[in-house]
Amino acid sequence: MDKSPLADRIRPVCFEEVLGQDHLLGPGCPIRKQIEKNRLFSMVFFGPPGSGKTTIARLFAKQFAAHFISFSAAMSSITEIKKFMKKAEEQKHLYGHETIVFIDEIHRFNKAQQDAFLPYVEKGSIILIGATTENPSFELNSSLLSRVKVYMVNPLSFDDIRKIVKRALNSEKGLAGKHTLTTDGLDFIANISDGDARVALNALELSALASHRDNIDLKTLEDIVQKKALKYDKQGEEHYNIISALHKSLRGSNADAGLYWLARMLEAGEDPLYIARRLVRFAVEDVGAADPQALVVAIAVKDAVHFMGRPEGDLALAECVVYLARAPKSNEIYLAYEAAKQDALETQAAPVPMHIRNAPTRLMKKLGYGKNYKYPHDYPNTKVSQEYMPENLKNKKYLKD
Repeated sequence: MDKSPLADRIRPVCFEEVLGQDHLLGPGCPIRKQIEKNRLFSMVFFGPPGSGKTTIARLFAKQFAAHFISFSAAMSSITEIKKFMKKAEEQKHLYGHETIVFIDEIHRFNKAQQDAFLPYVEKGSIILIGATTENPSFELNSSLLSRVKVYMVNPLSFDDIRKIVKRALNSEKGLAGKHTLTTDGLDFIANISDGDARVALNALELSALASHRDNIDLKTLEDIVQKKALKYDKQGEEHYNIISALHKSLRGSNADAGLYWLARMLEAGEDPLYIARRLVRFAVEDVGAADPQALVVAIAVKDAVHFMGRPEGDLALAECVVYLARAPKSNEIYLAYEAAKQDALETQAAPVPMHIRNAPTRLMKKLGYGKNYKYPHDYPNTKVSQEYMPENLKNKKYLKD
C-alpha cells in the first residue's frame, strides 16, 4: 500500500492533467511549443504555493526522458548541489544524458550562491528549473535571469481546486471506493485552500483519516481544519453581497462594519488581492479628490498584501479599510469622468482647436497649428483665459470650480 501523501499519489502524470495553466500548456503556448519542438531550456516558474510548479518540472523530465534531481533551497546547501551538477556534467559528456536539476524556493539562495549555476547552465551541462513564490526580477541575479526563461504560474481557481479534490476522490491512487464528500464539504475545501492544491488535498486526507464514516461531512472538515465554514461562495451571490456591504460601509464612514465584512471575506478564504483591488477602486471612486492620499495608501496596501500574503497582509487590509472609512468622501471625479466619457462617446469627434495643436514641422506652422497659443507660464499665477475644449463643447464644465 502506497503511504505517500495524497498530494503526491494523485500528482498529474501528463501535461493534459495539469489544471489552471493553459497560458503555458495550451496549444501554441510557450511550454507546449517546447514540447512540440523537442527543445528543453532552463527556466524558472514564478507563482503561488500549490499551483503546480514542481509537477510541471517533473513532467518535463518524463517528457524528455531526463534524469530528475530535486532540491529545496531551504534544506540543501549550494556545495551539495554543485557536486550533483558536476556529476551531471560528466554524464552528459560521456553518455549524452540530460539531467534536470530542480531547485524549489530558488530565491532562498543569495545572489552570490546563484552564480554557482551559471557555468553549468551556460554550457548546457544541466537543465535548471527553478521554482519561486517571489518575483524573480528582485530575487534572482541578472546573469542567471539572462540564461533562463521565466514563466508565471497562475494560482488555481475555485473550480480548479474542486476538480482536483474530485479527482482525488475518484482515483484508485486516491480515495476511490473508500470515501465520498458532501457538496458543502467540497466547496469548503475549495474556499479554505486559497488556490493551493496541496492545502486542499491535505485537508481532504486528514479528514478521511479522522472520519468514522465513508462520507466525509462538513463538520469533520471544520474540526480538522479548525475553521468554521462561513456562508460565503466566492463564485456566487454571497461573494457580491459581501463586497457590496464592505463598499457601502466604507462609503457610509462606518469603520467597524467595514472591518467586520473584511473579516467575513478573509476568514472564508477570499483572495486578499481581490479585496485590495476593490479598496483601490473605492479610494478613487468614493474618496477621490477629497483626500488624494487615500489612493496612495490603497496602492501601498495592495503591494504589502502581495509581498506578505496571509495572514500578515490581513492587518494591512484592515488598516486600509479603517483609513478609507474615516477619510472625507467625494465622488466628484467619478461623476466628472462619467460625464466626460459620455460626451466622448456620444458627441461628434470634433477637431482639436488649432491654437492648442502641436506644430513640430514648418508646414504645420504655416497651416496655423499652435497659432495664438497663450503659454500659461508667461502669465501671473500661470493662469490665462483661452479655450481648450473643441468647438461643440465650448465652455463645458465637468468639475466644480
